[in-house]
Amino acid sequence: MDHKTDFLYPRGRYYGQVKPENLVFNANLQEFAQRVSYICNLETAGKLSPEESYEKIRALWKQLKRSKQQLGIGSQSFDNKNNAGES
Repeated sequence: MDHKTDFLYPRGRYYGQVKPENLVFNANLQEFAQRVSYICNLETAGKLSPEESYEKIRALWKQLKRSKQQLGIGSQSFDNKNNAGES
């Protein structure tokens, strides 16, 4: 059963800064990409209409954006990061 899950939902390694919120967001981002790929393939095969595909992808995007906000990813501005290192 695990082999089937690994095949259907592959996960890439994370090479960024290791913080819990980054790891969670990376997992959410990979899931988003996988689902968008499935939706695109279904639309290409004629199983979903372009409008339906767009709405599904839009809903997934909003979910990913909400996840980013809840995790606080990117909430610190670039200037604040640079100034913190110069002190």
